[in-house]
Amino acid sequence: MAEQNQNVEPSGSVDEPAAGWKPTTEAKSKATTFRWIAAVLWALAIAAEAVAIFWLLRQRVYVGEDGELVRDPDTGLLEDRGVVAEFPQWAFVTLLILLVVIAALAITGSVLWKKANRLDPARRSETVRFFVQNQLGAIIAIVAFLPLIILIFLNKDMSKGQKTTAGIVGIVLALLAAVIGVDFNPPSVEKYTADQSAVIQLLGADEVVWVDGGAVYHVCDEVSDIQTGSEKRTGTTAQAVEAGKSRLTLKFASELRTCGLAVPENAEEIEEALRSIQGGATDTLLPAPVWADGAAPIEVEDAPAE
Repeated sequence: MAEQNQNVEPSGSVDEPAAGWKPTTEAKSKATTFRWIAAVLWALAIAAEAVAIFWLLRQRVYVGEDGELVRDPDTGLLEDRGVVAEFPQWAFVTLLILLVVIAALAITGSVLWKKANRLDPARRSETVRFFVQNQLGAIIAIVAFLPLIILIFLNKDMSKGQKTTAGIVGIVLALLAAVIGVDFNPPSVEKYTADQSAVIQLLGADEVVWVDGGAVYHVCDEVSDIQTGSEKRTGTTAQAVEAGKSRLTLKFASELRTCGLAVPENAEEIEEALRSIQGGATDTLLPAPVWADGAAPIEVEDAPAE
């Protein structure tokens, strides 16, 4: 790899292959902070929902209090005819504002939670934890909105217009918060490990290059995609993830040629496998690179069968 501006110091020598992908200490700490902030925001959203349910929706004003008492011939009970309970306008406006606040808190929490998952992902092999950790934002959105929306439609004191307006606003905001909370292509330790394994086998070390404005990391510093004027940074795949780079570029073969490095004969097969794994596939085999004689940067033996 050509000489570069190394602003990121790898945690350990890049001359030795890593045993498996792990987040950096800094990434794990940052992810923990994001998760705590998200948890506080979600707690506030649910607290706001509780205020709306147990206080706001119980507000009412009585109209026509000068009515008279009459006896219902069917039940024998006295009724105060002319007195009508209504949901006050100030409470209706406050309810709409509270719905927006709940949505803002839930969505902000979901965005931070997703950032945390990209820094410190779950293992796809741990099915339940993987699902809950990656879709928790959508789950919280449902919890924060569904009971309140149901009670809005069941409220007997609201006018038809108030119910319709508040109900539609609640449903739209709930759907928005739930969709933003869903992670349609969640990160996983397995995805990051596949990228790391490919890097080590292609380069002989867990060392990649990226720039601050990019979304992916690269195999060397001479490729056109990072000739942007931004400072080039070098480090491990874990450090690239910490810097916000989600994956290895799939144009690694052309990058290897550009940098004068050996290209495996089955580069297209490796690219397709990585594309599939990065897309969420769980049953795709990452092929070992097939090299011309003497071109392999590192020799890795297959593990013995159990």
